[in-house]
Amino acid sequence: MMNFQVTVRYGGRHQRYHTFSVEADDAKAALKSAATILPLDIAADVDLVELRIAVDPDARSYGEDRLP
Repeated sequence: MMNFQVTVRYGGRHQRYHTFSVEADDAKAALKSAATILPLDIAADVDLVELRIAVDPDARSYGEDRLP
């Protein structure tokens, strides 16, 4: 299982963003899961969905390993 971050843009001219996480085996399953979690009150106004593998903050490099 992998963690995915989902960001949806909604609101027409006054764009807003809603971000949440889902856990799934792959992108297809993550999108299906995201569709069930998406709040119904914004679903009709969504015009963009972004799906990314969520970064594990403990495994993230912050540049120290690039120092000479």
